[in-house]
Amino acid sequence: MYKKFRFIVFLLVLTIFLTFTLSACKKDELKTIRLIEVTHSLFYTPQYVAITQGFFEEEGLKIDLINGKGADKCMTALLSDEADIAFMGPEASVYVYNQGKEDYAVNFAQLTQKDGSFLVGREKDDNFNFEKLRGKTIIGGRKGGMPEMALEYVLKKNGLEPGKDVNVRTDIQFDVMAGAFIGGEGDYVALFEPVAASLEKEGKGYVVSSIGKEAGYIPYTCYCTTKSNLEKNPDTIQSFTNAIYKGMLWVQNHSVEEIAKAVKPQFPDTDDEILITLITRYKEQDTWKPDLILTEEGLNHMMDIIEMAGELDKRADYDKIVTTKFAEKAMETIKMR
Repeated sequence: MYKKFRFIVFLLVLTIFLTFTLSACKKDELKTIRLIEVTHSLFYTPQYVAITQGFFEEEGLKIDLINGKGADKCMTALLSDEADIAFMGPEASVYVYNQGKEDYAVNFAQLTQKDGSFLVGREKDDNFNFEKLRGKTIIGGRKGGMPEMALEYVLKKNGLEPGKDVNVRTDIQFDVMAGAFIGGEGDYVALFEPVAASLEKEGKGYVVSSIGKEAGYIPYTCYCTTKSNLEKNPDTIQSFTNAIYKGMLWVQNHSVEEIAKAVKPQFPDTDDEILITLITRYKEQDTWKPDLILTEEGLNHMMDIIEMAGELDKRADYDKIVTTKFAEKAMETIKMR
């Protein structure tokens, strides 16, 4: 009887050992992808869901996530081979292509279709209108960046001319805009979440308007990689796209409470109630694209906005800086989750 018991214990120990060994081997086999994101925000919830729910691992990938703190820095990292994939506004790829670079950036999947920033003022204002910005100063972000250009687009739609009716500051780096505002700079600032909500919680600023809601559809944030990487590693790009699409479908088919729980590991310092509120806010304004396709019409609309901001001398060729084959294949093969 004792020998039988020892044998059973031995089998259990062996099973546990083999399970951990095989699991470790499987993890060792995962290919690491250096993914640089323009900022770390709930605006990109489907991406974080793909990470926390193991969708990248299902596709044989491990994500090394880097906060680029600005599209210019993301593009620099991508072109200097410090990142494999960059996640930012497609305007950056337009600029690079127009510079005549041989190994330019190609967009292969779109995630967001609205601006993700919110206009934050110093006082709570339930009756805000854009006329209140006349003669005021807004900290708007880097000149030529999509957040700043979307802000200018909204101002013009509301009859305000930047530089004349309202001062839009572009001299403060993206990652220190909130700090500058808290320090007394500007009357308003355009911020992403959860930063805007953090200011509200601390009583240092209040959301008065959604830039995304005001601006309407814009192909705002896309995944891109270099032309050479796309050609050398198509299977990896496909696996990455598959994982992102799984995350998008998961978000579409789960409650905001479930989504908040899923992204919590990415935002451990944000209160659960704030997570739910912000995810609800983004979901209700139709932030996330229902598919992965960056269309030619969408790219042209974005270039219209860049031209309106005076930042574009020449339009980029859609067929050069966009490919839809990876997105189309993912959408054909990945089912509802």
